[in-house]
Amino acid sequence: MDAAENSRLGRRLAGLSPTFTTAQARQALLSPRDLASLVAEGEIDELSRGVYRQADAPETAHMDLLAVCTRAPRAVVCGESALALHELIDDIPAAVHIAVPRGSRRPTISYPPTVVAQYTAKTFGLGVERFEAAPGETIPLYNAARSTVDAMRHRSRIGETLALSALGRYLRRNGRGGVGELHYIARELGALSVIRPAVEAVLA
Repeated sequence: MDAAENSRLGRRLAGLSPTFTTAQARQALLSPRDLASLVAEGEIDELSRGVYRQADAPETAHMDLLAVCTRAPRAVVCGESALALHELIDDIPAAVHIAVPRGSRRPTISYPPTVVAQYTAKTFGLGVERFEAAPGETIPLYNAARSTVDAMRHRSRIGETLALSALGRYLRRNGRGGVGELHYIARELGALSVIRPAVEAVLA
């Protein structure tokens, strides 16, 4: 790549976010061939199919989450991935867990390994917050209360021990003051009959 070409690509790259998609690159007038050249020159890294990150972007321990959420912008980080981010479990998930509204297109992402859940559209947005996965880059995830309730709702899938451990850690951290939000989330999700006795047992 000659100096003029390098300067041209550099200027166009500068207008993009640290993590970006092929579609966003196209809007910045970077062709697939340009992207291939930039990868070859070590200026960008391909994180997932059609998702790139600039090589000089700040380091992050959440690269897989960024890649998946950039590729599936309507998705919300859920399940074990959300529990781990909230430090409600010690396990490091083997895959990125995301949720999309039921009835919407289900993303198919082979790398990073991704598990996709579908939640009812009515309650899909309940308890969503933003997490800074890298400096200046945030991703959507369910808050600690929603993540805890979801763990208890899906305990047959993720494991009773993991779900109860997350509930116990949530309650130790938030005390009785956190019970109200758990009950609210559980009521909205139709899971109060599951959460109420479990909370009483932990706090007994």
